[in-house]
Amino acid sequence: MKTQKIIYWVTTGLVTLGMLMSFFNYFFNPALKAAYVHIGFPDWFRIELGIAKLLGALALIISAAPSRIKEWTYAGFFINFFSAIWAHYFAGDPISNIIAPILLLVLLIVSYISRENIAKKASTA
Repeated sequence: MKTQKIIYWVTTGLVTLGMLMSFFNYFFNPALKAAYVHIGFPDWFRIELGIAKLLGALALIISAAPSRIKEWTYAGFFINFFSAIWAHYFAGDPISNIIAPILLLVLLIVSYISRENIAKKASTA
């Protein structure tokens, strides 16, 4: 159980850190505004997604957040990372632009699985 908790907190912390960095880039890095134009997304989507990433990061890292909110956060981040992979791929971006969303997707899945394992063990104890 201790190993599962370590895996959960490390992966969740890394996903949260990635989303907080993404939030700051979305709002304070002019290059990201140009990247959204390159992919074909409107600027309002960058702002909306940035706010969602901040709220989702908080929902994941705050242990008192309701379980249902965390479930929606995992689903939203899964869709976000999966969509980012395809958006960069179809925009013809280099593989270096696709690595971060793939890595975050893997971390998110590991975080979710370890969270579920901890919950199952707690309910049977």
